[in-house]
Amino acid sequence: MSIVGFFRKLNFRKILLRLVLIDLTISLAGYAFYKGASGEEETAFLSAAAEVTDMEYAVMAQGVLHGRNQVDVGAQVSGQLQSLKVKPGDMVKKNQLLAEIDPLPARNALRQAVVKIEQLTAERDATLHKLKLAESNDRRYQALGSTTAVSKADQDKTRFELEAQRANLVSLNAQLQTARVQEEAARIKLDYTRIFAPMDGQVLAIVTQEGQTVIADQMAPVILKMAQLDTMTVKAQVSEADVLKIKPGLAVYFTIPGDPDTRYNATLKAIEPGPVDAASQSGATGENSKAVFYNALFDVPNLESRFYIDMTANVRIVLEAKEGVLTIPVAALGDRREDGTYSVRVLGEGDEVRTADVVPGINNQVRVEVLSGLKAGDRVVIGERGGVEGA
Repeated sequence: MSIVGFFRKLNFRKILLRLVLIDLTISLAGYAFYKGASGEEETAFLSAAAEVTDMEYAVMAQGVLHGRNQVDVGAQVSGQLQSLKVKPGDMVKKNQLLAEIDPLPARNALRQAVVKIEQLTAERDATLHKLKLAESNDRRYQALGSTTAVSKADQDKTRFELEAQRANLVSLNAQLQTARVQEEAARIKLDYTRIFAPMDGQVLAIVTQEGQTVIADQMAPVILKMAQLDTMTVKAQVSEADVLKIKPGLAVYFTIPGDPDTRYNATLKAIEPGPVDAASQSGATGENSKAVFYNALFDVPNLESRFYIDMTANVRIVLEAKEGVLTIPVAALGDRREDGTYSVRVLGEGDEVRTADVVPGINNQVRVEVLSGLKAGDRVVIGERGGVEGA
C-alpha cells in the first residue's frame, strides 16, 4: 500500500468515527427530550410510617381565669369615704369591716327621725285626752237632749268636736307610722356607712380612695373588688362551629403562657346559652361580619396560688381520646368511598406502590386512627416530587 493510500484510509476512519459519535449524541439528546416531555422521569415519593401513638380529638379554645365568686363591693349611701380598713391582697372574712363612709349626715337624719316620732307621740297623747273629753261631753249633752237645758245646736257642736278628735287621732297614728318607717330607714342608712365583707375572700383592687365622695343616688359606687381565689373558674370561648360538639362532663385541660409545659386537668361544668360579645369586622363589601362565641365554664383548684385574675388559658376540650392506637398522617388519605373507607398508597420494597383500603377512626385533622388496612411500620405516601419543572 502506498503512503497516499494509507492516509486516505486513515482519514476515512476518522470521519466514520465522528459520524458515529454525532449520531449517538443526537440519539441521547432525543431520548432525554422525549423522557422530559412525556413526564416519565422517575418519581420520588414523600412517605411516613404508620405508628402506634395516643390519639386525641379535641376542641381548642382560648379562655380567661376568673375568681369563682368575684364581686364588686359598693356603697349604698352617699358621702365621703372616711377610711379604708384593707389593701389589695388582704385576705378577709365574711362580715369583716372593710370601709367607713362619714356617718355624721346619716346620724343627724336618724336623730331628726327620732325627734319626729317623739313629737307625734306627744301630739297623739294630747289628742287622746281631747277625745276622751269630747266623748264625755257628747254623752252628757245627748242625755240632756230631751230637756230644754241644752239646745240642739249645743248637741251638734259636741258631736262635731267628738268626730274631729277621732279624725285627728287617725291622722296622728298614720303620721306616727310613717315617722317610724323613716326612722328605720335612717337607721339602716347609718348602718350602711359601715361596709362589711359579703364573703370570705381576697381583696383584688381598691377602686375608691379615702377622701373621695361617693354618690349612691342612681347606682351603687364601687369601693373595692374582691373574689374567692381558692378555686378559679375558666371561661373558654368556643366558636359556634364547635359549641354543638361539646357538653358538660367532658374532660378538659389547659396551659397558661407563663408555664406552657404544665397541664391542668378539669371537667367541663356548663355552657352559657347566650353568646359573648364579639368584635364586628367590616369586610371588603362593607357588610359587618361577627364571630360568635359561647362561654364554656369549668373550675380548677388554685392550691398553690399560681393562678391570677384575667390570666389567659389555652384550653382543649377532649371529645374523644385513645391510647396506643395505629395512626397515620391525614395527608396520606386518598379518596373517601361510600362505605367510609379511604384509599391509601403504601410503599413496598424498591419503592413499589400498592393501594390499601383503610378504615379510619379518630381524626384530629393532623393524624387519623387506622382501625384496619395497615400495620405498624408500613410506609404510606403523603406526597411526591418529581418531573420536569414547568412541565
